[in-house]
Amino acid sequence: MSVELLPAELGFRRPFNQEVTETLRLANPNNAPVAFKVKTTAPKQYCVRPNSGMIPPNEAVEVQVLLQAMKEEPPLDAKCRDKFLVQTVLTSQDQDPNVTTLWQTVEKTAKHTIQEKKIRVNFLSATGGTPNGVTSHDEEPPAYSSPSQFDSPAPRTSIGGVSTAESARTSMANTAESTGLMSAGATIANAVPTSGQELQDQLAAAQAQIKKLSDQVQDPQFRQRKVQEASDKVQTVVQQSQETGVPLQIVAGLCLLSFLIAYLFF
Repeated sequence: MSVELLPAELGFRRPFNQEVTETLRLANPNNAPVAFKVKTTAPKQYCVRPNSGMIPPNEAVEVQVLLQAMKEEPPLDAKCRDKFLVQTVLTSQDQDPNVTTLWQTVEKTAKHTIQEKKIRVNFLSATGGTPNGVTSHDEEPPAYSSPSQFDSPAPRTSIGGVSTAESARTSMANTAESTGLMSAGATIANAVPTSGQELQDQLAAAQAQIKKLSDQVQDPQFRQRKVQEASDKVQTVVQQSQETGVPLQIVAGLCLLSFLIAYLFF
C-alpha cells in the first residue's frame, strides 16, 4: 500500500439516532505525491470529507467519515456489514494536479498501478470498545468482492454549522408539509362554490323547480286528472264492496273522503 491507514477498522459508537463522526488518517511515507480516493458499499449512509485528494510526500491527510443519523437504533447484537475502499496511486510533480482528471487518466491507461485497501466498519456500544456482533479481533476479515460494489460517498459540506444532509432532510419535510396543506386546501375549494355566480345559478335552479311544481298544482287538467284517478279508485272500492257485502254507508263515506282528498290536495 502506498499510504498508511490509521485505524485499520472504523468503529462508530452508539447512539445512532444522531450523526457520528470518525477520523481516518492517511499518511504518505513516499517521496512522491499520492492521489487517493475513498469509496464505500453504503454511499447513502455515509458522508466523507474529503473523499478524494492529493497527499504531499511524507505528509498525512485526515479524512472525516460521518455516519448519518438512523431512524431506528439497530439491535445491540447487530453486526455492521458496511465497508470502505481506499484507492491510492503514486504520482509525480509534473502530472495534472486536478484529481478528477488524474484518476480518469490512471483508470484508463494505468489501472494496474492503483493500490487498494479495504476497511471494515464496526458498531461499538455506548461504553467500552468491543464492537457489536464481533467476538474476536483476530478473526480473518471477510472475503470481499470486486471494487465495483463500492461507490464514492458524498462529501459533507457545512452551511452555517448545519450539514447539507441535515438541510436536505429538513427541506424534504417542509416540502411534504406544504404539499399536504395545498392538497387539503384544494379539497375544500372543490367542495365549496368558488364564486357568487355559482351560488346564483344554484338559487335560480331551485326557484325554477319550485315554480314548476306550483304550476302543476294549479293546472286544471292536472287537478282533473287527479280527481279522475280518485274516482276510478272509488269505483273499484264500490265493486269490491258489492262482491264482499260491505255496507252501503261505509262505501258512500269512502267515496266522499276520496273526493275531498282529491280536491284539497290536488
